Amino acid sequence: MEHILVIDDSRAQAEYLKSILSSDYAVTTCQNGEEGLDLAKSGQFSLIFLDIIMPEMDGFTLLRKLQETLVTKYIPVILITGLSDVQHEEKGLTLGAVDYITKPFSPITVKARANTHIKLFHYQMHFMKQAMVDQLTGIANRRRYKEYSIAKWREAGRLGLPFTLCIFDIDKFKTYNDTFGHPAGDKVIAAVAKTASSYLQRATDFLARYGGEEFVAIVVGMEAQEAFQFFQKIRQAVEDLHMPHNSAVSPWVTISIGGVTLVPQNDDVYDTYLKIADNMLYDAKEHGRNRVVWSNGNEEQWREK
Repeated sequence: MEHILVIDDSRAQAEYLKSILSSDYAVTTCQNGEEGLDLAKSGQFSLIFLDIIMPEMDGFTLLRKLQETLVTKYIPVILITGLSDVQHEEKGLTLGAVDYITKPFSPITVKARANTHIKLFHYQMHFMKQAMVDQLTGIANRRRYKEYSIAKWREAGRLGLPFTLCIFDIDKFKTYNDTFGHPAGDKVIAAVAKTASSYLQRATDFLARYGGEEFVAIVVGMEAQEAFQFFQKIRQAVEDLHMPHNSAVSPWVTISIGGVTLVPQNDDVYDTYLKIADNMLYDAKEHGRNRVVWSNGNEEQWREK
């Protein structure tokens, strides 16, 4: 059953909407913007009905916050308004609301709008998911990475959590393709993605194909030393697949990994640390490949082997 969230400071009005919709949907109600935002972040809702006029945080402010939050930005929002002022309706639609309903409510209209926008939401999510997934590996693509990385960077900074950014690629991959052919190379890329994904399974873990044989991973909450050791396990797991390779690095397919872990501060710039992670990867390759090199964002650095 689809879940709908009703955010309205009038309990009677919220319960009336719930009575209209509850025969077809699971409806949750709340009476203020802060609680509504917290509930919406659960990610379970396919539609939000939002009252414009509320104390403390009005509907327009909450709508902006929903649009700025990664997990809620695509949830369709229908504004509840008793205002006859067209400018308010236009403002809501400009801020990202998909529709509005006016008081007093017509049950037929409410049900019709809910049905339409939930269907459109699922169509949008289906096509968006296809556009954000790398077709060869089934993991996120570079487009999805760009959207996700900045949102998680800001979230880690706001919460004071360690943020890990890691880049890795397949060693001597051109040699592999030249020796075994591109179809075999595609299978290796897919196998590396599958192996790394098997380790990166927490809700806050993220893995994307960055391009070609290169991958990028984001982990939130691990200290630098822990992250360094964690990615050593992934490097070893790829080597343990024992996919034959004709290179001086190893008889098997291997990967080199570079990463950085820090707690983002207000004046930190994401691209600066992306460059550090890339430099750590370069260092790993310069020192023989099939190894992990790590930075804590300052002077301290760890190199495997």
